[in-house]
Amino acid sequence: MDNPYKIAVVQHPPVFLNLAESTSLAAKYISEAADNNARMVVFPETWLPGYPVWLDYAPNAGIWDHPPAKALFRLLFENSIEIGDEYFKVLLNSAVENNCLVVMGANERVGRTIYNTIFYFKPDGEFELHRKLMPTYTERLVWGMGNGSTLPTVDDQGVKITGLICWEHWMPLARAATHENGEHIHIAQWPMVKDLHQIASRQYAFEGQCYVIAAGCTLTKQQMIDGIISVEGKESTALELVRSIPTENEAFLLRGGSSVINPDTSYLVEPVQEKNAIIYAGLNISILSEGNLFIDTNGHYARPDVFQLHINTNEQKNIQFRDTFES
Repeated sequence: MDNPYKIAVVQHPPVFLNLAESTSLAAKYISEAADNNARMVVFPETWLPGYPVWLDYAPNAGIWDHPPAKALFRLLFENSIEIGDEYFKVLLNSAVENNCLVVMGANERVGRTIYNTIFYFKPDGEFELHRKLMPTYTERLVWGMGNGSTLPTVDDQGVKITGLICWEHWMPLARAATHENGEHIHIAQWPMVKDLHQIASRQYAFEGQCYVIAAGCTLTKQQMIDGIISVEGKESTALELVRSIPTENEAFLLRGGSSVINPDTSYLVEPVQEKNAIIYAGLNISILSEGNLFIDTNGHYARPDVFQLHINTNEQKNIQFRDTFES
């Protein structure tokens, strides 16, 4: 390949629910990936400071007014990133200093609500973001819903990049929206990329005729426990739900599965399971038009005379203050 676009996927666990230590760890991995000539460094879904795994595995996660559930949510809230805070600035500076695009999955705090967010930290010091439109199933216990104001197509050196989070890949209209601007690379963030998620990621690659970077995390029950203790400094109520997860402490709850997928659905990098690693690949952007011979979902394979999608890109607020009102 002449001048491949080089990417890295960080498949390491964070320091669970510890924002400060996880941010420092992220800066280390970004620097390591950049030293290996990665132009884009991708992290999994809500890597910062960890996916709320207890929602899937803890028997009493959804009980009303349950003290351990409330304590865990408080920790997640306190350790979620805010735009412009010191941790945000560390990541933005890492992108600038390493001359790379950092794609970070994060729990983002806005007021008193947490969002599941992809941050794109650019090497020029700017950023863009996407907030998950529809938290899935029990995720609605902890995350708010995003809106159409955060559906960016990021341009880096002429390479167009989009991203969706987890089960957004089963929202056909969300896929249509991200295909619209002719993406070259699509970021598919997952807690871990199990078989069903591989299917969705591979289907997306063919539908969009783009490369898909499927990013998943590794995490054990013991790492969850250690992370919470590192924040609380002691055994705490928040640990009750984690300790109740019916598995051995050293067993993987999140198994990774990160992969890089070609537009014909084949693997450029096969899924990496149960291994902490930084995964590298070089993407040949120049070949992508070849697949458009037979499919271009928002071009010659579209029927706008029959189907049209209208997207509301306005930010949604329930309260708006105005000086004047119409009579």
